[in-house]
Amino acid sequence: MKAAIYSRVMEKEQQNEVQVFFDELAKLGIVPVIWHSFYEQIKDRINLPADIKTFSLSEHLSDEIEFIISLGGDGTLLDTVTIVRDREIFIMGINFGRLGFLASIGRDEVMMAVKAIAKRSYVIDKRTMIHLDADLPLFGNIPYGLNEFSVHKRDTDPMIKIHTYLNGEFLNTYWADGLIVATPTGSTGYSLSCGGPIVFPESGSFVITPVAPHNLNVRSLIVPDDNIISFEVESRSENIICALDSRRELVGRNVQLAVRKESFPVNLVRLSENNFLQTLHNKLTWGMDRRN
Repeated sequence: MKAAIYSRVMEKEQQNEVQVFFDELAKLGIVPVIWHSFYEQIKDRINLPADIKTFSLSEHLSDEIEFIISLGGDGTLLDTVTIVRDREIFIMGINFGRLGFLASIGRDEVMMAVKAIAKRSYVIDKRTMIHLDADLPLFGNIPYGLNEFSVHKRDTDPMIKIHTYLNGEFLNTYWADGLIVATPTGSTGYSLSCGGPIVFPESGSFVITPVAPHNLNVRSLIVPDDNIISFEVESRSENIICALDSRRELVGRNVQLAVRKESFPVNLVRLSENNFLQTLHNKLTWGMDRRN
């Protein structure tokens, strides 16, 4: 069995845990293929097999790769989505970052996680992604995201007007700093921070959430994910910002934008002991009352 390993960086205090991770892979016969820049960081600090292989492009992932393991936080896991693309490769996130909502496996569960892969005793969550269509090329050949698409004014610019349509029918004009269209997975991220609702991963919906709206009666809206949501933006500035997860591009204000459900999902690995409700309780302290 082969597994790709992706990480941005290894902090000094993580060295022992990363070593335990690679030792457990070797013990259980899982062959690692390491992201090249991460390998360059750890090759003199971690004991690795002498014949270790690396990769630096999505195209370098062979058909033998069954898993990609993300060592880091949620941002690191979102990077892996852009690497895996439409391949049937399972993504496991081990949290070496802070909150770790997507990368929900704790660093104290490293050995358990590797054993789950070896024994195939895990659960696969198929998560919907969002796809961006525009009248100019944006985000190269990765025009999709796991969490959300958003359109923003630039930091020092006045608010923008975002005319929004569902399947060509007018929905609303948002006077705001921006607008988010989140997947169920992304409903617990940026959208939640802007007052949006939490949506269960299997709900089959998108969440439309304005950022700092100038109307008191404007709220988040949940729509079925078989809708095409399109936008026309008015701005006093020449440029606006489009974002897919953590990736951003500066574009002209006259750009034509539309989002829809991506044709393929992301396959996230979770341990059978964990589920979405437990993650809400543990990561967002949902339902906890410190008075009791």
